[in-house]
Amino acid sequence: MAMCVGVWILLLALHIQAGSGQMVQMDPSKSGFVGSQVELRCIFINSNPPVKISQVTWQKFLNGTKQNVAIANPALGVSVLSPFKERVRFKQAAVGHRTPPLEDTTIVFSNLRLSDEAAYICEYTTFPAGNRENMVNLTVYARPVTRMTLTSPTIVARAPKRKTTVASCVSANGKPPSVIKWDTRLKGEATFQETRNANGTVTVRSNYVVTPSRETHKQKLTCIVTYRNERITDSVVLNVQYEPEVKIEGFDGNWYLNRQDVQLTCRADANPPVTIYQWKLLNGSLPSNVEIKNNSLFFKGPVTYDLAGTYVCDATNGIGTRTGIVEVNITEFPNNPPSGGRGIPQEQHNTGAAIGGAVGGVVLLGVAAILLFVFLRRRQRTFKGDYSTKKHVFGNGYSKAGGLPAHPPIPKNLQYPDDSDDEKKPAQISGPGGFEASERDFDAEAEDLKRPYFTVDEGESRDYDERTLAFQYDPEPEIADDMISQTDGSVISKKEWYV
Repeated sequence: MAMCVGVWILLLALHIQAGSGQMVQMDPSKSGFVGSQVELRCIFINSNPPVKISQVTWQKFLNGTKQNVAIANPALGVSVLSPFKERVRFKQAAVGHRTPPLEDTTIVFSNLRLSDEAAYICEYTTFPAGNRENMVNLTVYARPVTRMTLTSPTIVARAPKRKTTVASCVSANGKPPSVIKWDTRLKGEATFQETRNANGTVTVRSNYVVTPSRETHKQKLTCIVTYRNERITDSVVLNVQYEPEVKIEGFDGNWYLNRQDVQLTCRADANPPVTIYQWKLLNGSLPSNVEIKNNSLFFKGPVTYDLAGTYVCDATNGIGTRTGIVEVNITEFPNNPPSGGRGIPQEQHNTGAAIGGAVGGVVLLGVAAILLFVFLRRRQRTFKGDYSTKKHVFGNGYSKAGGLPAHPPIPKNLQYPDDSDDEKKPAQISGPGGFEASERDFDAEAEDLKRPYFTVDEGESRDYDERTLAFQYDPEPEIADDMISQTDGSVISKKEWYV
């Protein structure tokens, strides 16, 4: 239906524009909110020569039907018809006078209503040109009323757990309809519903559903409503009531004989707060040296085996009762010796172990470094030579670098005792060019004589006092005064030299 009306208005506007020759100027569209004010402009552009304006008529065009709104006549004055009489007027005050100028017949709508939304025609009656008219479309918006509410001031979390609507966000009587979104850390879900009202507005409703629990207590829930270019937010904080969440503190696993100042405390997280705490010992009664203060058990005197057992704490609030349990064991000796008569928290033990491990690792690395240094040092001291230059010494003890004198000839005549056929031991003999040999085996020494040279290191490891043969060289013969030494070692007579 609305589409048909729009097509009809468009065709009518085209017809009016073609007939008027653009002599009546108007805005193509105008809009306003319910209760506001809006101007509908209408200007007549006269021709040359000018035509005479007999009357101006404003009409409301809706669903193919025209309804007169206001009329201005130069001779008879101005007439505004019902139901617009109290809300419509001509902008130019002179229009209401006799023989007024009618080129500007703009009207002002006050206190807009949704029913004012329609197409409005401004028609000029002229002589001798006839009627000239144009049209403007008026759209009326309705700003919605937004509100957010909790389904109940207090929400109760009960077992079994069930999903519950905890809050509602409503954008009522809006035109066009709003868009609703939720912003929260809660793990829930939203439902949406739109209702179209008889006056053309739309009401949008969204409910947020969540399972009430201790975790949802004091959580913030925000509703975000977007209407055209506007953004409206509203927030609530959930107040969830739940049974106590109970745990017993104080037993550190290190209660040993004669330990002092031990106690158990019943901790409870509850909304509303816990009003009653009850202690008991399973399969028995509480020890005689225990003192109950509020939610704690204080054990007077040293720890004994009588304190062992299963302790139960019942915590009660307005929603229900929950229980906490702890098993207390007594040992003869402390697991970790306490300082000052109190148990050492497990966190301190863990920290000490970590520090000890780090120190031990550093010590091991230091020991390894020392051993490696000693090993390399000893290896370096084992070799006494020089890798770059070795000083070679011949078998007779003379340095190669220092120049080797001619090796003394080995004596050819060696005397052996006649009484030994198996072993021939050389006897010490002397004479020109002779030598003295030790009493040791000459054959063993002959091997050394065959070696061209040996290193200083090798030489240092030998005993020269016992194994070295002492060679005796003949003294250099004295050269006579009439003799001259030659470069080849020979000598000649001075007489022959000068001859």
